[in-house]
This record gives sequence, C-alpha cells and structure tokens, in this order.
Amino acid sequence: MKKSVLTRYRVMAYVTGVLLILLCLGMIAKYLLKMDGADDFTRVVSIAHGWLYVIYLVFAFDLGAKAKWPVKKQLWVLLAGTIPTAAFFVERRITPELQARFAQDAPAVAKA
Repeated sequence: MKKSVLTRYRVMAYVTGVLLILLCLGMIAKYLLKMDGADDFTRVVSIAHGWLYVIYLVFAFDLGAKAKWPVKKQLWVLLAGTIPTAAFFVERRITPELQARFAQDAPAVAKA
C-alpha cells in the first residue's frame, strides 16, 4: 500500500468534514436565525458536499480495501463523512495505525 492512498483519503476527510460543518452552520443560519442569503449558501455547500462525499467514499473504500480492514471498520470510516466533525476524529485515529504499517513495510536502508 502506498502513502498516496492515505494522503488522498486524509485530504478528502478534511474537505468533507469542513463542508459538513459549514452546511450545519448554514442550516442554523437559515432555519434558526432566519438570515438572508443563508438559503443560497446552504444550497451551494450542500451540492459541493454531496459531490465531494462521493469522492471521499471512493478514496475511503480504496484505502480500506488496500489496508484489508474488516467490514465494520470500513463502514465506520465511510459513514464518518456524514456526521459533523466525525471525519476529523476518524482520520486522526486511523492515520497513526497506517503510518506504523508503512514504517514496517519500508525496506531497510543499506548503510554505506
């Protein structure tokens, strides 16, 4: 497994996480605070999150398949993009695990 697979996942986890937080703030502004312009903001952010979440799903599934995760863990990572702030916590939890695996898989450098 390459580090680029983890990097792609991490980028999309942060992007979808930020968009989901912005969407929640937009919904609060729209429905609770009844702010003007919140409707347009939430429409744009929700469309962006929807499309980018699909990319997040592809990258997360690819990561899980290459890491050979059990189904339960894979679902946990896939669903993290739908719960505000969950993508951040899940990403922070799996990154050290996978980085340790990269360190074990790296070949030893020959000393001169």
